[in-house]
Amino acid sequence: MSQPRALVLCLAVFAASLILQEIWIMKMRRLKIGQIIKEYGPEAHMKKTGTPSMGGVTALLAAPFAIILASRMGLAEFGGMVRIWVYPFLAASVGLLDDVFKFRSNSSEGLRSLQKLALQIVLTLPWAIAASMSGLYWLPGIRIGVLPGVLLLLFLGVGVQNAVNVTDGLDGLAGGASAISLTALLLCASGADSAISAAIGIAMLLAFLWHNANPASVFMGDVGAHFWAGLMISLCVASDSLLLIFPIGFLFGIELVTSAVQIIAIRKFGRKVFKMSPLHHHFELCGWSEPKIVTRFWLAHIAGMAVLFLVVFLINGGGV
Repeated sequence: MSQPRALVLCLAVFAASLILQEIWIMKMRRLKIGQIIKEYGPEAHMKKTGTPSMGGVTALLAAPFAIILASRMGLAEFGGMVRIWVYPFLAASVGLLDDVFKFRSNSSEGLRSLQKLALQIVLTLPWAIAASMSGLYWLPGIRIGVLPGVLLLLFLGVGVQNAVNVTDGLDGLAGGASAISLTALLLCASGADSAISAAIGIAMLLAFLWHNANPASVFMGDVGAHFWAGLMISLCVASDSLLLIFPIGFLFGIELVTSAVQIIAIRKFGRKVFKMSPLHHHFELCGWSEPKIVTRFWLAHIAGMAVLFLVVFLINGGGV
């Protein structure tokens, strides 16, 4: 892979994404379409009401441009790139539908939980079957059977989508954590298609973070959270290392688990474990500022990833 050409590609994708995001923000403001904040969330978040959302839509526009440009520049195979990016688009379609329902009903609630879960399963299933039949690996050389592979990808695909979505609650948190995860996947990429796809994802996320840094000018919305979740797990599959989803999903997993623990504690025992879930809201109510939480969560994500990568390294006998 030509590093200078790859750098040119990433700069072009970054610039295109930056411009598309600016256009999207202006369009949302002109149409007076903005985020509707949940009433049961932290009170300080109410000031964010009206901030343009669904910023992840620009990734749906930038990705095809990036795929075509990468193949034209000879940096990756078009077919291989398409196989990696199919699932992010499938996942994003559920998030987009959820976002549209929210804005049509002028509510912070979109699809019902069971409706959303059903759509996630329906759209993940064909991808899971195709990926498993093509050869699914825990780590290079350690293959997973077709049926266990389908069930595993269903569970992880839906789980990661919801985990990233739950994490997207503070300016820059989910976007920055996703960029960190994609950087790790870039370093672990087993081929040009995976490496270029990870690099493209990083470029698009950095452009998004330009607008999403505190105070955010735009939110990624469910469409963005689902899209980046889909790309992360798809890259793990493409790199023949599904086990990597655990280290690169460290922070997202923590956020999802704390939410589950809070719900179980309230419903079964009538008491809270955290002041509010997911975990980042707990620290908000402890008096931490948003930038402090985001920065420390990024650092915790890096540290957690490092520990879990070490575990994967040991499981694999000294290699990833």
